Amino acid sequence: MTDTPGFLPGSGGARTVLFIAFPDMGLLDLTGPQTVFWAASKALEERGSPGYLRHTVSQEGGLVRTAEGVSLQTEPLAAFARLRVDTLIVPGAPSIVDVLGRSRPLTDWLRRKAAKVRRTASVCSGTFLLAQAGLLHDKRAATHWAMCDLLRERFPSIQVDRDALFVRDGSVWTSAGVSAGIDLALALVEADHGHDLAMSVARELVVFLKRPGGQSQFSELLKSQTKNGAPFDALHLWIADNLAREDLTVESLAEHARMSPRNFARVYKQKTGRTPAKAVEVLRLEAARRMLEDSKRNVDQIARMCGFGNEERMRVTFQRNLAVSPRDYRKRFATCGG
Repeated sequence: MTDTPGFLPGSGGARTVLFIAFPDMGLLDLTGPQTVFWAASKALEERGSPGYLRHTVSQEGGLVRTAEGVSLQTEPLAAFARLRVDTLIVPGAPSIVDVLGRSRPLTDWLRRKAAKVRRTASVCSGTFLLAQAGLLHDKRAATHWAMCDLLRERFPSIQVDRDALFVRDGSVWTSAGVSAGIDLALALVEADHGHDLAMSVARELVVFLKRPGGQSQFSELLKSQTKNGAPFDALHLWIADNLAREDLTVESLAEHARMSPRNFARVYKQKTGRTPAKAVEVLRLEAARRMLEDSKRNVDQIARMCGFGNEERMRVTFQRNLAVSPRDYRKRFATCGG
């Protein structure tokens, strides 16, 4: 049998996943993806295939206390020095700046180990740990919307994607807020075992772990509305009420804001951190997501109502921002049976 990264001798082809724990990490950052891989293993074993070998590890092993006050039992990193590991998953922490200051040994280990595994992934502010390990230099990455500016300031070579739920750049995967770690884990399972198994896992977990549609990087737009006095609040409300219009151009938005197009584009980007065109796209995306979740309208009708014009243009936008098609998004998150 050909040696494959992550396949342990005698494991029957099971992939080994290490969940990296450290003091003051976010509990759900870790346990969300762990639950996805647990459910995937159960589904695989029911089909007669090997599941994932899952280990929670830390620098020294033993009990590790999370930010929420829950202590988890872990194995020491040294125990996996000679074993083949397939995937590393790194959670974030509410106080990631404090964690970074005392995590140099861990990030040094991540740098060395990542060179020997098939892929490395982070959840929420865990992106900062990958960045400190040097794994994101000149790469595109996602993190929690509230930490995008800090990530860019500390690691200017990273191309920070403010809107994506998760990003894959080569062998490194990064995700946005806590719940996006579940989406990331489902994507990792899908990459390993195909769409049907991932959807089977999603259907099982949706009963317990279905995240509400509003918890997306759309929160970044809400953040921009409150920043520096929110001079464009009224404009954002007007855009949201007129998404079906095809003329939501810089010129029309500037006219509504009673500014010249050039000055409007400059000031808008300065105040909100994104271009007017990107803001319109995000608002259309959010409206489409809500309709896919909560209504029985067909996908093409939703595309027209949200201003995409047709289903194909909406599909491209969904793939670019959420790494999923509108139809698959509906299958995963619809609440109305449509």
